Amino acid sequence: MQKYLLIALGGALGSVTRYWVGATITSRLGARFPFGTLAINLSACVIIGFTLTFISRRAGMSPAWFYLVPVGFVGAYSTFSTYEWETMSLLRGGGFPVAALYAVGSLVLGLAAVWGGMAAAEFLS
Repeated sequence: MQKYLLIALGGALGSVTRYWVGATITSRLGARFPFGTLAINLSACVIIGFTLTFISRRAGMSPAWFYLVPVGFVGAYSTFSTYEWETMSLLRGGGFPVAALYAVGSLVLGLAAVWGGMAAAEFLS
């Protein structure tokens, strides 16, 4: 039960932080280019890279940090970082073809899924 509470706490903090960062950057730089989302996704990549590496190198570290930061906070802050982490893990494991398939497949299928969702909403509207 504790891990779910940690995930919920991290998720609440991550979603509020995502809104604040995105709104702050958009108010300063405008909405013509999604600078806010770009900043969120890139900073989430730094956070997930740091925390997962740091936690994995500290054997005595409480597993609570895993649920609070990379799963809860980063999970709500941005899932793009998880995608990047998994792609990098595949690359580092020597699986370039699998990493490339995952990266390109995620991009192409993700765009297709967004298009499909938009088309369905337009059809039903």
